[in-house]
Amino acid sequence: MIEVTIRQMYPTDIPEVVNIERTIFTTPWSETSFLQEINNLYSIKKVAVLNNTTIGYVCANHILNENHILNLAVHPEFRRCGIATKLTKEVLKELKEKGCDFVYLEVRGSNLSAKKFYEKLGFVIVAIRKDYYTLPREDAIIMALEM
Repeated sequence: MIEVTIRQMYPTDIPEVVNIERTIFTTPWSETSFLQEINNLYSIKKVAVLNNTTIGYVCANHILNENHILNLAVHPEFRRCGIATKLTKEVLKELKEKGCDFVYLEVRGSNLSAKKFYEKLGFVIVAIRKDYYTLPREDAIIMALEM
């Protein structure tokens, strides 16, 4: 287990976050997308930092009693070290404190490791969103967690 610091995401984190995003995803978020999240009052955005380097991040939105995890990623060199779990648990803790009752997210239908990861945290499959993803075109599995 790697000891990382989980903290608020700042504009200065965006270049490293975007670098991870472009390494992992076929349709990555832009710098502007992350900046919008940072400035969104209903957004929770955290980074995992190791030796002054951002190695993971999570973005979530909360409105009233519902939340949506929008983006979660860990640099490939640091996967399977518990970082995604720490990031997710930190967001879930904050959401619970804000009174959220439900958390939703989408994963690619083919992303079996992500589905398994979220199931270990208590998420269940609630629906399928047809052709949600592009490059390649693929359905999204909608998962939910009742807090």
